[in-house]
Amino acid sequence: MDVRFSAGRALLLVRAPLLDFGNEFRHTDVVKSVGLRKSDGMAGRPAGAASSAASVPAGAEGPTRAAIVQLLLEEGPITATAIGTRLGLAPAGVRRHLDALIDSGQARAARSAPWQQKGRGRPAKQYQLTATGRGKLGHAYDDLAGAAIRQLGEIGGEQAITEFARRRARTIVAGIDAVGEHTPEKTEAKAEEIAEACTEAGFAATTRKVGAGVQICQHHCPVAHVAEEFPQLCEAELEVFRELLGTHVQRLATIANGDCACTTHVPLMVMPTPKTSPSTVAQPAAVRTNDSGRSAE
Repeated sequence: MDVRFSAGRALLLVRAPLLDFGNEFRHTDVVKSVGLRKSDGMAGRPAGAASSAASVPAGAEGPTRAAIVQLLLEEGPITATAIGTRLGLAPAGVRRHLDALIDSGQARAARSAPWQQKGRGRPAKQYQLTATGRGKLGHAYDDLAGAAIRQLGEIGGEQAITEFARRRARTIVAGIDAVGEHTPEKTEAKAEEIAEACTEAGFAATTRKVGAGVQICQHHCPVAHVAEEFPQLCEAELEVFRELLGTHVQRLATIANGDCACTTHVPLMVMPTPKTSPSTVAQPAAVRTNDSGRSAE
């Protein structure tokens, strides 16, 4: 809005400062800052950074954070300023993502060594991925395991794959003894013990009471893709469950078949095997004679 004043021949043009929003709000891809002059707001940012940062939506943490993780992987340790320069992001936005990665244990920060410091002042922090952060990146373990088992099958046949699956399943529950006495309490406790061992192996297993039984639910399968090709892994696992629980457990669902969890039903009551009573045992037919009561002549 322009306000014009006439002073003799001079015409003064004054812009009302409260109505000029051009420099009051600046989009930094993270927050909106108020009251910064344009020269201050852009200080320290490379040419073209504003347009590059603005091209990333404010809520698009996925692609932005993934790009930061990639830089930490390829060039870490690296400073937040260097990351911002490479990606065209404001330092505040970069630090917000780095703080989130540190809070989740995926990254860590350390001060630069004196020989790495440029200029005066405190050494800048350098960021890099932790083992946890690297573990969340893509890998080819499934492909490697599948190739190894296929090669094992070519060398030793199906029996070799089955034996491998059995040994792997027994390794998961190593140290767990078979249930001694079949009572609902002891059977349920043994199922919980098996679930804890599976959780330690990466299966995120729990137990729950369902009717007259208990179910072992494995909510994650670290070998699901391999088990799709080699069902012997699931079969061997079920066989080991039966050995430890001493009853006929039943697999209701598997992640390898597309279900949301691997569910195994364990009956808490073991039906006794019926014993044959001596009175019910079939007796051989008695030898009958055709005796009419008359003595032989």
